[in-house]
Amino acid sequence: MTETLLELLSWALLVGGLLFFAAGSVGLLRFPDTVSRLHALTKADTLGLGLVIAGLSLRAEGLLEVIQMLLIWLLLLASSATACQLLARQAEEESSDD
Repeated sequence: MTETLLELLSWALLVGGLLFFAAGSVGLLRFPDTVSRLHALTKADTLGLGLVIAGLSLRAEGLLEVIQMLLIWLLLLASSATACQLLARQAEEESSDD
């Protein structure tokens, strides 16, 4: 019973992550300006990866695997926020030059 519940919860988290990845991709394609596109993409992808890692952590065989996945997610949190800000700043500078 417990294994079945964990497997269902894992699948729910994985599907939720997939939906956030899809929403971020739609936002990238549909929003009008660069800053809105970057915001949609980074926020949705960060949350999507968090849900995927949570779902995979329920399936992990050991604590070391869970820690590795969490470290990857934390690295992505830091790097995507920084990269998004740099890209948005560059896009604003280029649009103000016109």
